[in-house]
Formats: sequence, C-alpha cells, structure tokens
Amino acid sequence: MPLYNPALRAVDPKETRRYAGLNRAADFKEEHIEAACEDALLLAEPRGIYEIYDYDCAAQVVKSQPPFHIEGKKIGAHLAGCEKVILLAVTVGGAIEKEVSARFSRGEYTSAVLLDAAATTAVEQVADAVEHMLAPKIARAGFTSRWRFSPGYGDWPLTQQPEMIRTTNCQAIGVQLTSSLMLEPRKSVTAIIGLARTQGKEKAAPAAGHTCSACTQKDCPARKSES
Repeated sequence: MPLYNPALRAVDPKETRRYAGLNRAADFKEEHIEAACEDALLLAEPRGIYEIYDYDCAAQVVKSQPPFHIEGKKIGAHLAGCEKVILLAVTVGGAIEKEVSARFSRGEYTSAVLLDAAATTAVEQVADAVEHMLAPKIARAGFTSRWRFSPGYGDWPLTQQPEMIRTTNCQAIGVQLTSSLMLEPRKSVTAIIGLARTQGKEKAAPAAGHTCSACTQKDCPARKSES
C-alpha cells in the first residue's frame, strides 16, 4: 500500500479555535491559540497510507480480499454511483498526545485543551494533504471524488473500524485499534472517499474534509455553520 508522509508547514489557528469550542469567545487571546499551533507543528509526526479499491455501490461492498461490506444508509447514499473508493489512514503520532496528558497532569488545563484542538486540526490537515496529492491522479483516471467519510459519522458504526484497519494496513504507519474501538495514537483518522465517473465537464472536487451535515451531534461546539 502506498505510504505518503506530507510536510505539515503550519497548523490553522482558525480551525484550532473551532475545535476548542471558542468560536463564540471573541475575547479569547489569539496568541494562546497561535502558541498551541506552533507547539503542535513541532510535535507532529505526519504519516499517511491509502489504497484504492473497486466498489460495488449496489451491495455497498469494497472489493478487498476478503470483501468489506459497508454498513449504514447515509454512507451508502453518499457513495451511490461510485465505482471505486479510496481507503486511507493518517496520524500525527503519539508525541502530541503525551504532551497534552503532561499538561493536564501539571494543571495547565487551558494549554492542554488548546494543544489537543491543534492536534485535531493537524491530523485533519494531513488527511486533506493526502486528498490533494491524489486529486490529479483521480482526475486523469476520469473520476471525481466525494468528501471523505469516517466511521462514527452519520450512521456508519465504529464497529467497522477493524475493517478499516485491515483494508488500510495502517499498522504500517503505527496506527492500531484499542479494545474500545478507538484509534491509537488518538490523533489519527481513517476514512473512505468515493470515486464516481466524471460527467461532462465536471471536475474532481478539492479536498474539503467531512461535512458536519452528516453528523447527528447538533449541539457540538466545534460544529461548522451550515450555509
């Protein structure tokens, strides 16, 4: 499976503010957020891995060996019309998580929360980077991509995470699964991206991450506003 270790040149303060639940806290000092982003950048160890599989959208089956049946109506609808899928996994490593825990143990709660949010931002940026890297290849093959969808979004159950571990072979980048079906290191992501045939002049969509419209947690403080 192809490995891709993108360069992380900056961590987005705006997204870090959102993940920290501070979008409505206009008076919160920006320098604290920027400091967390700088720390995350120094601690991050970005790694990624992906594989492209044929996909039977009618049966919701990824044609891996053995096949992987995708459960859930929302993800089934999201992947409708797709002939192929990309299964990917990314991580920023465990060093950030250790530093977050250390700050909590020292009572540095605000700093710990901000660093945790910056780490979440960083891993999403790594996933974006993998998508951007693949975009030209997808377009040349005559496909357009859907936004990425991860176990836990919508009605796609976390119980399918073991199959994501298997089909991405993400142990190669140090990502494993705990007995409670959580990824380890914690700041890791697995996801599926549907690939449908380009129609007419339609072009492959740019990487945009997941959309909050697929999530049922309406009161999430990090929820993006829906236009």
